[in-house]
Amino acid sequence: MNIDQMTSPETLRHMVLDLRQMQTFIEDPLVIEKSDGVWYEDVHGRRILDGLSGIFVVTVGHNNRRVIEAMKKQLDTMAFAPPLHATNPRAIELVEKLTTVTPEDLNIIKLLSGGSEATEAAMKLARQYHKQTGNPNKYKVIARYQGYHGATMGALSATGTRRRKTMFEPVLPGFMHVHPPLCYHCPYEKSYPDCDVFCARTIEHLIESEGAETIAALILEPIGNTGGVITPPPEYLPKVRDICSRHNILLIFDEIITGFGRTGQMFAAHTFETTPDIMCMGKGMSSGYIPLAGIAFRESIGEAFFGRDEDEVEFSHGHTYGGNPVAAAAGLACLSEILERDLCGRAREMGAYLREHLETLKGLGIVGEIRGKGLLVGIEFKDPETGTSFDPDVKFGTQVGKTALKKGLLTRFDPHWIAFAPPLIITKEEIDLMMAIFLDSVTEVLKNVKG
Repeated sequence: MNIDQMTSPETLRHMVLDLRQMQTFIEDPLVIEKSDGVWYEDVHGRRILDGLSGIFVVTVGHNNRRVIEAMKKQLDTMAFAPPLHATNPRAIELVEKLTTVTPEDLNIIKLLSGGSEATEAAMKLARQYHKQTGNPNKYKVIARYQGYHGATMGALSATGTRRRKTMFEPVLPGFMHVHPPLCYHCPYEKSYPDCDVFCARTIEHLIESEGAETIAALILEPIGNTGGVITPPPEYLPKVRDICSRHNILLIFDEIITGFGRTGQMFAAHTFETTPDIMCMGKGMSSGYIPLAGIAFRESIGEAFFGRDEDEVEFSHGHTYGGNPVAAAAGLACLSEILERDLCGRAREMGAYLREHLETLKGLGIVGEIRGKGLLVGIEFKDPETGTSFDPDVKFGTQVGKTALKKGLLTRFDPHWIAFAPPLIITKEEIDLMMAIFLDSVTEVLKNVKG
């Protein structure tokens, strides 16, 4: 199929892309053909700097030969093992290597193939755990508004982003939501630190109102992506940890985005010095070379599922591609790259350099707040004339993101904010270029908005 055929509306109208209006997309489609390092290249030969790691995925860079060769080698041996009857050497090796980097005693691991699978598995694990440890009425799950935990119905029920789930309602029962720690737009109209992290304390208020004996788990992203890289104050997660411990509620960290070096440590649990009971992993786990995900949980939780056939206490959950040998081989190679090249340290260094660039934009009067950790950084915009958010109809962030993409920079954009999450291998020179394109885009949009 030639380029004209691939990019024609007649061809593309048969496709459905993620969260895209296809009628708009086919008018000016982006069809990517190649990638290398921190770069994409479309079918027309136009290079695009990957400021988003695809979608928070490509930790070790595009066209990483170590990962590719590991997958090729495994394909020559075996591509699929029967998950109901056996495991395989690569899966065993990956699990063992993961136990050396997961926090504290999160040493029991179930391998999966996608983020939604991981969050679903975590919540199901929590419910079954309580049933098997004498608390059968603990079934409810607390989540946060503006959070996103996946596209399947259980994950979607935990999601607190209106646009992602209203068209599928009613969602599953038993899910409740609290506000996230968005200090810049505090829903309680308080100011940090005088608030004493009131948003964390409201979780306990909800627990007391519902009854702790009915609540199985609390799931949250340590840094919330869909709300604009919502980064909690340092006291928040330790307070949440304490609340869950006191009420026998399992704390689940959705680290699909924040894991594997993204925040400057292997996991955000390390970054915020707070260990959950269950941790969801994905995205950067295989750097996008093949679907791979998993959950890690405490050994004390694992004991509730360890028995003989007649005990019938096994985790009643499975997926066809969980523990796939090719995926495990990719995960092993990716984890080795992160460790041996100290990409966590690189994320801290390059993340600080990126923030320095963003700080210089304050002179334009459009920086409301800069948020994030490591190489997960978001900037929220404000109207330089009013000092508050731009009128929603302006969609300033969306305009900037679309303009940057036309100029050759991929970001995550929203009407009010932009997020950057480039591959952890990015250099200072590439960040300089990324920020030059971004500044040019901001300046162009700001000029048009002002008229």
